[in-house]
Amino acid sequence: MTREYGVLVISHGSRDEGWVRLVDEAVSAVELPGNMPIYASYLELVEGRLIQDGIYSLEAQGVTDIIVIPLFVSSGSTHIDEISYALGVIPEPLLETDMTPFDIQANIHFAAPIDDDPVIAEILYENIAELATEPQNQIVLLIGHGSVEKGFHLKWRRGLEKLAERLKAIGGFDEADVAMLLPDQVQRKMKTWAKNKPEHKIVVAPLFLSEGYFTRQVIPSRLEGDAYLYNGRALLPSPLISKWMERQIASRLTIANG
Repeated sequence: MTREYGVLVISHGSRDEGWVRLVDEAVSAVELPGNMPIYASYLELVEGRLIQDGIYSLEAQGVTDIIVIPLFVSSGSTHIDEISYALGVIPEPLLETDMTPFDIQANIHFAAPIDDDPVIAEILYENIAELATEPQNQIVLLIGHGSVEKGFHLKWRRGLEKLAERLKAIGGFDEADVAMLLPDQVQRKMKTWAKNKPEHKIVVAPLFLSEGYFTRQVIPSRLEGDAYLYNGRALLPSPLISKWMERQIASRLTIANG
């Protein structure tokens, strides 16, 4: 039997049409071999474009093998756990979930989320380059969503720390640090650096897929009263996200056909 591959991109979803449009545009820009179909699906909030909709659409096009690209910034996201379970990638979720197994006929090939990919570090630096006027006297603080769940928290921290080190190297910053919103670590990190290196300016880099509630409201509110440099730019839009997806797809194809 001939295998027919298709790609299912899964991201969180948002009520913000602009957020969804940026993801859709990044998926549309992905270059695939032959006539391989690709579908941008969402965990929630985008009616008619949910994960099951994507599975049905690809299978209706004759797809026997679905390469799943989880467009999430960390493998520490609890959503990765529940999606993996619902797709049959793992037998049981680590945490309780309302998600139930999807109706799937195709074989699933699950790729990795973003984590500390070097390409992502490049995007992050491009976003803050205009703020990095004196990197030798600046500290870059990478802020991500995070998690309080045991195990998931550690995955978040490891990924953030590796990305922060990449940022430090690319930009020539004197120091690099990380903070999560969950649990709230932002004020503690800001106070620590204000005490240890009071002459340094702090450049805040948000690790979020697209601009929205967290980049525009939550992060500024957590930094209220502090001195910092921030422009709120997220990973999208960037052509490098499409290139990252292309690499993930190529990698899963190699493994599947190996």
